[in-house]
Amino acid sequence: MSDTAQSEQSGASTTVFVLNGPNLNLLGLREPQIYGYETLDDIAGMLEDRARELGLDVDLRQSNHEGHLIDWLHEAQADGIKAVLLNAGAYTHTSVAIHDAIKSIKVPVIEVHLSNPHTREAFRHKSFVGMAAKGSVAGFGANSYIIALEAAARL
Repeated sequence: MSDTAQSEQSGASTTVFVLNGPNLNLLGLREPQIYGYETLDDIAGMLEDRARELGLDVDLRQSNHEGHLIDWLHEAQADGIKAVLLNAGAYTHTSVAIHDAIKSIKVPVIEVHLSNPHTREAFRHKSFVGMAAKGSVAGFGANSYIIALEAAARL
């Protein structure tokens, strides 16, 4: 039986939240040599296409406000969402509150980064998100989201 058929029979959600933090609304414009030329809308289209192939739905959101990301993590738990893909942007390296929100829910969270933080400035090497997440995908540009979505489909 396929994963999708099992999910449908068990009543499990097939929705994956894709949460994006500060400055990701500027993708395609902001430092494209680091983050690429794809916009968040381009990434949303790629994710929607791949999600459909995987029998999933994606709910893509972006906020420059830490509290919104935390509220959405709590919402994922309350709504029984299958998984969360989280690109917390700079909050990755600073937010104990997001770390604690991830730890407080049972929904698996997959950390996503367009660039590889470990090849960048030293302050980007510590990830509060990664310390709480089920796994991390980084360094593959927009494809990091697709790789993470494929991992989420198998959870």
